[in-house]
Amino acid sequence: MHNGKRPDPNVIHPIPGYEDEIYIKPTITRKNIRVGDFSYIADRDFERHVTHHYEWLGDSLVIGKFCQIAAGVEFIMNGANHQMDAVTTFPFYTMEGWEMAPPARAHLPLKGDTVVGNDVWIGQNAVILPGVHIGDGAIVGANSVVGRDVAPYTIVAGDPAKPIRKRFDEALIGLLLRFRWWDRPIEEIQTLIPLLTCSDLERVRAFLKEALDPADP
Repeated sequence: MHNGKRPDPNVIHPIPGYEDEIYIKPTITRKNIRVGDFSYIADRDFERHVTHHYEWLGDSLVIGKFCQIAAGVEFIMNGANHQMDAVTTFPFYTMEGWEMAPPARAHLPLKGDTVVGNDVWIGQNAVILPGVHIGDGAIVGANSVVGRDVAPYTIVAGDPAKPIRKRFDEALIGLLLRFRWWDRPIEEIQTLIPLLTCSDLERVRAFLKEALDPADP
């Protein structure tokens, strides 16, 4: 415990006296957004960063635990897509006075759910396009536009975002994905902090090998 308090994923303001950073989960009002414990954004309102998100389309935004989302990040959902297999892309059905029924879902370029894994860091003003899947432990550079899936523990940046490098070698990434520290009880995570914040990767590797059951998949 720090200052006599236990980490609480259900508080909105995790930093006393500072309102411009919030834990996202307790602020969610939309049923098509799901966010894991302790993921935060550097803002007072997360849902305004999720645009073109309409329940009738059925797509969801799913974000894991312990994600770090900087100011200005935008999640563009499938409602931003227009019909592209007809003469015009103009959405008459959304505008008052025009006689057009909404197109069938089959005629819209829907990309599915947007999914962000656990312990993902998304840099300032990045844009995440519809249907993208970002793997656990990934890092998205500031001002990036992410239109393709991002592999776990991969750093991407640019417009369009492209892989810069893997954060660790494949063996260590495999160990981390098996260990899944973010799913462990708070008390255990507290004891793991010295390891999770350690830059001696060989020490981390040795710990994970010892901690994991060789029979685990």
